[in-house]
Amino acid sequence: MPQPLATRAPAKINLTLHVLGRRADGYHELESLVAFAGTGDDLRLQPGAGLALEVDGPTAALAGSGADNLVLKAARLLADRVEGLRLGTFHLTKRLPVAAGIGGGSSDAAAALRLLARLNGLPLSHPAVQDAARLTGADVPVCLEPKARMMRGTGAEIGAALDLPRLFAALVNPRVPVETPAVFKALALQPGQRLAGEGHPSIERSGLIDALQAARNDLEPPALRLQPLIGEALGLIRRTKGCRLARMSGSGATVFGLYDDCETAAEAAKAVRRARPDWWAKATSLR
Repeated sequence: MPQPLATRAPAKINLTLHVLGRRADGYHELESLVAFAGTGDDLRLQPGAGLALEVDGPTAALAGSGADNLVLKAARLLADRVEGLRLGTFHLTKRLPVAAGIGGGSSDAAAALRLLARLNGLPLSHPAVQDAARLTGADVPVCLEPKARMMRGTGAEIGAALDLPRLFAALVNPRVPVETPAVFKALALQPGQRLAGEGHPSIERSGLIDALQAARNDLEPPALRLQPLIGEALGLIRRTKGCRLARMSGSGATVFGLYDDCETAAEAAKAVRRARPDWWAKATSLR
């Protein structure tokens, strides 16, 4: 029997998220610096006949294992584009919160494409792989090669990988799902309307956290209106010792705090778990 292939599907964190405006076609124009966490889901592929998915892990019940799971969607899209594509059974260990603003499903789908590309000898730059990623979801292309980079436009414009210093973080999710379309609706931009605000700061290795402090997440205010627990999570993070920056990731409800070292980040996550033992809190690093 062929040996299984395995990869990590890391959490995607929007360190910044500027909404520039809404296009005439209804899509929103964005500028976002994304980084990837050391924590995430795990995906294995056992090569074999057909295509199947098994899911386990702490958040498996919310992830779904049917046809709507993005792992299967990505695999089918790739199979439609590559004749004779070798497939198999995926086994997803789901640890990340679902509908949480950290790209869990998108990262799982990208991980599936990475494994299928490896199994079939395809580079990730192959047009079929890129098309399958784009059609699976807006965040899947940036997750194909999980390295810090800028995303622009509707998310399809992906910049070169950035050599950022390691950032030490505590991630907190109050275990409430927040749907992205609802947050954009609450932002209430009309087609053709621009959103006021300073432009995105330049990103350099030196003074990175200072640059991040000058940026923002424009989806945070509407998400707070929809789900006040996000504000409570931000407040808890801001009060932890050594927190340099607290911000929401993506459309929420996950928030993050940045710290100077891994020990301080770990203590922050512990403090949040003591205050809210029913929440998900994880210390990690971002690159």
